[in-house]
Amino acid sequence: MSQPAGVQGPIFLSATDYDLPATLPQGIGKYTGFHEMARGGSAVLRTCFDQMTGRTVVMKSLLPDCRDDAKENRRLLREARVTAQLQHPNTVPVYEIGRDESVGLYFTMKRITGENLFEILKRIARDVPETVAEFPLRRRVEIVTGAALALMYAHARGVIHRDVKPENIWVGNFGEVILLDWGVAKVWGQSDDQPRHPAMDRGESSSLQEITMAGDRPGTPLYMSPEQVNVNRATVDDRSDIFSTGVVLYEAAALREPFRGRFIQETFDNIIHDTPPPPSVASPGRGIPAGLDEVVMKAISKQPGDRYQTMREMLEALRAVDFPDG
Repeated sequence: MSQPAGVQGPIFLSATDYDLPATLPQGIGKYTGFHEMARGGSAVLRTCFDQMTGRTVVMKSLLPDCRDDAKENRRLLREARVTAQLQHPNTVPVYEIGRDESVGLYFTMKRITGENLFEILKRIARDVPETVAEFPLRRRVEIVTGAALALMYAHARGVIHRDVKPENIWVGNFGEVILLDWGVAKVWGQSDDQPRHPAMDRGESSSLQEITMAGDRPGTPLYMSPEQVNVNRATVDDRSDIFSTGVVLYEAAALREPFRGRFIQETFDNIIHDTPPPPSVASPGRGIPAGLDEVVMKAISKQPGDRYQTMREMLEALRAVDFPDG
């Protein structure tokens, strides 16, 4: 018997006891029932049903105009492999990487349900009662902490995310937190006789593998670190992710971005030169504790040496914050 595509909800025998096809399909032939979820400038996300495992998955592949673009293929393959190697509860599992004549390079991963943190923060800013009740300050900080745990693990593996923002933090329907989109990640690849982790050696080296071309600014302007803005004059290491996490934490607490300008260059100038008020001052009356102010402001220090030097240090400081009830 065949299994209908996109089955969700309880698991029934009909979803587990059907026979495999007599002839096992190759490539994306094993997938049926494609439905587009979202698309960006170069890639598309679609849900589909895996006839082999009997589950609905998400497939990411390049758009037709980008399938022959070597840079985009390299970016997608790097994203797939980095994500596959970061096996952590706060990252999404990758199931398969392949190439097919009809779609080119693709990879499949776990389908997660829920929404991103940005959508949650928008509703809180609009004072939607149900969302305000479901996501008090303590819960919002817990969500950012979940993403930070994924970053701590990634940094230990020599990977810098470089695009930490609320849109890339997924909050599942069952409380899970997933840090998504490792498409512009930076991989610290060094020989065995050199320090592996960037915290051990802050110097740039030719073994540093980057997806983007020279001079590009990977990331999203509102959440970039000063090092990312000054891409040709500063080394980007794991402390850049700490800065971006601090910006997300600021927004999660104050419900406003600390460095937003009227246009991108003004935003960049603010990131490099301006020090915003602490979250409790920017948004008085929201019960933001002084301890959280201290964590945020240290994380978004202009100089990397003034920030937390590891994500573990930042997480320990967050855990020590005394939150008011609720």
